[in-house]
Amino acid sequence: MSTQIQNPSLYERLGGVFAIATVVDDFIDRIMHDARLNANAAVQEAHHRVPPAGFKYLVTEQVCMVTGGPQKYSGRSMMDSHRHLNITPKEWAAFMDDFQQTLDKFRVPAQEQDELKAIVNSTYADIVFGKD
Repeated sequence: MSTQIQNPSLYERLGGVFAIATVVDDFIDRIMHDARLNANAAVQEAHHRVPPAGFKYLVTEQVCMVTGGPQKYSGRSMMDSHRHLNITPKEWAAFMDDFQQTLDKFRVPAQEQDELKAIVNSTYADIVFGKD
């Protein structure tokens, strides 16, 4: 009888839902108040249209799902959520800078950072529609 050892999922390596929710909480607070992002009037309006707690909930669901957790994302697609915001490559870079700051704050290990950033970067074409 052979037993296979499963490598832990990214979700497990990140510490599961409670650790992910803690990181998302910091990250969403960071992007909601980033002047570089809020200079885009559509982004600023979107940031203040929904309660932060609901936004954090949906982002936590999504991160948990895409990292191998049992949660199912119940929000809209990235394209439907962002197309009207005309996010530019420069704003995307600011967003990724905020993401890096949050990952560093929580000392997320380099391998897990790389995997998370690859997941986030895979959404670029569904989020960035504006021109610098």
